[in-house]
Amino acid sequence: MQSFDITIVGGGMVGLALAASLADSHLRVAVIEGQTPDEHLAAMPDTRVSALSRASENLLKNLKAWPGITSRRLSPYQAMEVWEQDSFARLEFKAQDLSQSNLGHIVENRVIQLALLDRVKQLSNVSLFMPNRCSNMVVGESEAWITLDNGDSISSKLVVGADGANSWVRQQQDIPLTHWDYGHNAIVANIRTAESHQGVARQIFTPQGPIALLPLSEPNLCSLVWSTEPNRADMLVGCSDKIFNQTLTSEFDTRLGLCQVEGERSSYPLKMRYARNFVTNRVALVGDAAHTIHPLAGQGVNLGFLDAASLAEEILSLWQQGKDLGLHSHLRSYERWRKAEAAKMIAAMQGFRDLFDGDNPAKKLVRGLGMQFVGHLPGMKEEMMKRALGITGNLPSLVKVKA
Repeated sequence: MQSFDITIVGGGMVGLALAASLADSHLRVAVIEGQTPDEHLAAMPDTRVSALSRASENLLKNLKAWPGITSRRLSPYQAMEVWEQDSFARLEFKAQDLSQSNLGHIVENRVIQLALLDRVKQLSNVSLFMPNRCSNMVVGESEAWITLDNGDSISSKLVVGADGANSWVRQQQDIPLTHWDYGHNAIVANIRTAESHQGVARQIFTPQGPIALLPLSEPNLCSLVWSTEPNRADMLVGCSDKIFNQTLTSEFDTRLGLCQVEGERSSYPLKMRYARNFVTNRVALVGDAAHTIHPLAGQGVNLGFLDAASLAEEILSLWQQGKDLGLHSHLRSYERWRKAEAAKMIAAMQGFRDLFDGDNPAKKLVRGLGMQFVGHLPGMKEEMMKRALGITGNLPSLVKVKA
């Protein structure tokens, strides 16, 4: 039996960020992860990427993980264009309008994970159990015990579920989920475009669903996130490259000329999940284990990083006061804080999706007028940009720029 203060189940981006956030403490931390990420990066980027906000960038810099990203691969973007097919609805966001160098960075999920893993391996207070899986968990009054697939046992005051949308920890605790199916799958792939993306993230709303082309490090290479109904997604993943390229080019309004898929295409179902409880006695949830949202604005991992930074702030405060880290009553402030922020994001994404659902002429007119209103009303567009960047709102100290 090995004893720890905190056991983090899940060594992905959010779980490792939480572990790294506890570096400046004497807390004993265990991280359990079932798969060791491949350190070799191919010339063609992975298809699963994240749009890191300024808040996430600040967090990764404060955790000393940002150099691990810049030494591998990332792509800053300086502007964003959003428009609707066959409509005058259009919005454009530019970093220079907020005196910022960029609006964020497109980074492969594995690059983020590897950079955080590099940092966590340097920490003397963190023990990695990788690759290992959990086989059993028992929660007692003052401790929780986890048995690993190799027979080892771990005890800790607090178990954190950072193990994704189908969280094993959440299931062990029988935490109910509020959930619904968005009725769409997201197709992801790398796309070579005839024209340069010029560091601009672009998203079009079509009657079949939104399509985003996110700029990668090569000037004519983009990461595709194409949301459409499941049967059509299966067809598009399984059809020939020629048909796929023609369909994508047409539906993207030929904005970047001919689009050509490079490498594999895949799709995954889009579902909203919201855990009824983010905290129970001896257990806390972060990231996708607590909530999943539509990838419409690319805020999923940013929300998860804010969970990790917020929970770390609460844990360190409790530790400094000599209080029990795992008591439900002591972690309620984290739960209230993050449940409120997640609920606001879920509601915003659902409202945005509902607004752009369908091609009814009256709704198109409302959308067009609404986007023009946002674009021209003083301060509104800037406030939306600040929210997206994560530089306003109720933020944990770890995501703020250090003096």
